[in-house]
Amino acid sequence: MKHHLYTASFLLLSTLLSGQEVTISIETECSATVLQTDRENRLQTIYFGEPLGDEKEYPEISKGTQYYDSNAGIYNSVYTPAGTWNLAEPAIQVVHGDGNASLELRYISHRKEQIDGNVSETVIVLGDDLYPFRVTLHYMAWKRENVIEQWVEIEHDEEQPVLLKKFASANLYFPREEFYLTTYHNAWAKEMQPEESRLSRGIRSIDSKLGTRAMLLQSPNFILSLDQPASENSGSVILGQLAWSGNFRLDFEVDSYENLRFIAGINPYASEYRLEKGKVFKTPSLVYAVSHRGTGEASRGLHAWARKYRVLDGEGERLTLLNNWEATYFNFDEDKLAGLFGDARELGVDLFLLDDGWFGNRYPRNNDRAGLGDWQENVDKLPHGIGHLVREAEKQGVKFGIWIEPEMVNPKSELYENHLDWVIRQPERPEKYFRNQLVLDLSNPRVQDFVYGIVDRLFTENPELAFIKWDCNAPIYNAYSAYLEAEGIPQSHLYIEYVHGLYRVLDRVREKYPMVPMMLCSGGGGRGDYRLLKYFTEFWPSDDTEPVERIFMQWDYSYFFPSIAVDCHVTNWGEQPLKFRVDVASMGKLGFDIVAGELTENEMQFCKEAVRNYHSFKEVVWHGDLYRLVDPHKNDLASLIYVNDQKTRAVFFNYLVNERYMITATEEPIKLQGLDPSKIYRVKEINLFPGTGSRIKGEQEYSGDFLMKVGINPAVSLRRTSVVIEINEAVR
Repeated sequence: MKHHLYTASFLLLSTLLSGQEVTISIETECSATVLQTDRENRLQTIYFGEPLGDEKEYPEISKGTQYYDSNAGIYNSVYTPAGTWNLAEPAIQVVHGDGNASLELRYISHRKEQIDGNVSETVIVLGDDLYPFRVTLHYMAWKRENVIEQWVEIEHDEEQPVLLKKFASANLYFPREEFYLTTYHNAWAKEMQPEESRLSRGIRSIDSKLGTRAMLLQSPNFILSLDQPASENSGSVILGQLAWSGNFRLDFEVDSYENLRFIAGINPYASEYRLEKGKVFKTPSLVYAVSHRGTGEASRGLHAWARKYRVLDGEGERLTLLNNWEATYFNFDEDKLAGLFGDARELGVDLFLLDDGWFGNRYPRNNDRAGLGDWQENVDKLPHGIGHLVREAEKQGVKFGIWIEPEMVNPKSELYENHLDWVIRQPERPEKYFRNQLVLDLSNPRVQDFVYGIVDRLFTENPELAFIKWDCNAPIYNAYSAYLEAEGIPQSHLYIEYVHGLYRVLDRVREKYPMVPMMLCSGGGGRGDYRLLKYFTEFWPSDDTEPVERIFMQWDYSYFFPSIAVDCHVTNWGEQPLKFRVDVASMGKLGFDIVAGELTENEMQFCKEAVRNYHSFKEVVWHGDLYRLVDPHKNDLASLIYVNDQKTRAVFFNYLVNERYMITATEEPIKLQGLDPSKIYRVKEINLFPGTGSRIKGEQEYSGDFLMKVGINPAVSLRRTSVVIEINEAVR
């Protein structure tokens, strides 16, 4: 075996000889993670909790604990390697160019940069003292929002490529007594189904191996609660997700000291990665908010961070819309669509969205079995093209948007016939279809050009096009890339390079069209992550739009995403009255997917008034702070309130979620949160259906102190199943 020595090892050796401990703290207003070198210069986590008043005391923490275990190595390693002293689950596992599968990581250096008064970055370099192999840990901390984003960069100077077998984004350690994990199971139209469990000895893994549409069965979002089950207003919680649009894996391991090791990153399943000399492999980010006062504070911090720093135009505006899907499905023509433009105008929404079915000629898109990949207007349905529709919509005073699914192909398409090598498929196996389609190979630069070209052509030919809905309905079966094979690149790169290829396409789209609103969709809620939301203004959380089910889904999504990023449509799903459906959809970015021409006069009058109300309070819902008041998982009622930054306006939503006979959902007042106790507020019920009255008479006035300590009863019942209350500061 040839041993290597490189420059950084001299720094490492001098640190070892000096015997000096290095202590590094990563802090926000309410949280501190403290790292420290041990006597062998390995970096460990020695503290997670509230910040100390004097940071000079952090080095003293480790004197009270010892986590050495001769059977398992050091559990609290900050980035646990495989093949040497460690016998626990590793964060990184490699095979060096000479075949050696061992790795040792010791502290080399670190730096901390204060980017502004709120944001700091801590960068820590670890290295192997036998091989020129380095791991750089990155921690971005947003002080006010109490949010941490961390990732890892891996590189080497070995002459031969190094095989990365596992490469986590984060390796956290929590020394506590009890741990409760909430995860979210998914299926089509059953997204975000929560399950909370107490973690016990062993490893609990949450993962996806689907490639695209990676969240179809399992969400990468999680709530980790320390010492007690998750609570809205008390307890220490970590709330976050792996921001990655492909296969993921989250491992939660309770060790022999009853402490918790948490390792998160790309799923190493079928994804060994050959890293060449001088190249850098950057992992996706783990994003999480921390609070020692419950999930409410943590989610409000994450929402504020997302709006300001991550979601595209997160502090801007959104377009309300009417979608044609449930009105027409695939059966439409220019005249039918033009009639719907008038419906959009009458409702008072901003945009008309044309959904699936507008393309394909040799194989027309009249159902989901043909045409996908052939992105030319269908001449029978749209003889005058998309541009004609854009102009006709403008005449009605509404903008025009369009649906695409550019990553997919139907076998019954010209694209499939002409470019079979662009399709992910095993050439020796029968093709396996999901919704009658296959996935295009975005690891291939020519496919990336094709997908970018779909979007670019739409905007180039129709510069007034105002909105894109980007769908992705199939996972990857029979994973194999003809392009990677031809280029001599291992097939195990496919899952990773597909996602990188998608990001490259979106980088190009946003470079040329930086602010055009785009909705992220994937068979409903198959995609919703903070990496893709750099490119998208919003996402579609589920195809299940039944309003009672949506209350629960939107409640659980609200832990992780601000309302401005969540699309909520009024449809004909379910048996709830129209008012209930509109009220529920008003808690996010409002849209309609109904046959507006079939509404009664009273229903249309109500919808128009509700849209006007929505436009009056949408800024509070989109940019305000959310307080969850009554949990529908535990009660007959769902109740929540949005409050603006100035605490001058709020919108209070209430819904009956149990329709058993004789239910009275609000027997007592509901205590509000987030208001200013010194202000006086006027309280008024809005979104009343024509011909109905309110149990809240007039515009009553209360102090914020009264509303938060005593509360207000929205009088929800079987006759009043949804109640929306507007709260405004009384100006005197």
